[in-house]
Amino acid sequence: GMSELAWRQFGFKEFQVSELSVSSLTIAISKGNDTFVGLPIFSSRSFFHTRILVRDGANITDPSQLAGKRIGVPEYQQTAALWGRGVLLHEWGVDDKSVKWFMERLPERSHGGATGFDPAAIGIALTYIPPSSSIGAMLLSGELDATLLYIPSPNFVDRSTAVFGPGSGVSPLFPDARAEATRYFAKTHLMPINHGAVVRRDVLEKYPWVALNIYQAFLDASRIAHADTLRELEKMVDLNQLSTEDAEQMSRDPFPYGVVANREVLEALTLYSYEQGLSARKVAVEEIFYPACLEL
Repeated sequence: GMSELAWRQFGFKEFQVSELSVSSLTIAISKGNDTFVGLPIFSSRSFFHTRILVRDGANITDPSQLAGKRIGVPEYQQTAALWGRGVLLHEWGVDDKSVKWFMERLPERSHGGATGFDPAAIGIALTYIPPSSSIGAMLLSGELDATLLYIPSPNFVDRSTAVFGPGSGVSPLFPDARAEATRYFAKTHLMPINHGAVVRRDVLEKYPWVALNIYQAFLDASRIAHADTLRELEKMVDLNQLSTEDAEQMSRDPFPYGVVANREVLEALTLYSYEQGLSARKVAVEEIFYPACLEL
């Protein structure tokens, strides 16, 4: 899984080409680690803030009420969590420093373990959940009020197993995720990205043609998969609620690749990374991607 992949790439540089968390890549670059060069192939996008779960007993009816609460997160610096906090701050004024964070992944098996994540240096209150517990268990016991994301699939790095359906005492903050995603996109034009592709720099120095060849191959694949990706998009966003121009653009290219089509969303991601204290500085989009890809 992705969770394991990031840990293996940053820790051991095992793969010449891989998928990677754009958040972790941005953080690494901000700290002078240039092992990986990004390609603007975005393999995963979603409106991550619509995945927030709240414990019914916490009486949270509006996102602004998450300020000051006890909130779980599988991994603080994962891109999906970065977007969740960025949207909470920019849409509802929830300051991440007001929240009491509880992180499920242990430092040695996390992206952060590989990129020098230090909660104290960022100025956040963060507790590592002990191995005997998990986000799911803490929501059920009342030790957490909410979780930013929830991964109920034990793997190398995640431990939660509880499944939250109707009557479980834990509910989505946004009962209609598609309506909220549609509202958010119509307002901001951002469709959050979390995973991109990377090539190890040593490979590109030897074989510079690799970057554009891989990009072209993925572009061809995305054209072949157009009908499937459009169906996926329509599950996430109600195109009928958007302007004609937006709906036509999204239908033409549901999950666009390239830096040009994604500049706004990449600028937001790098800004949120810096605002949240994860990046050592504001990283320019140009620093993340292979130079020949910047015009694509």
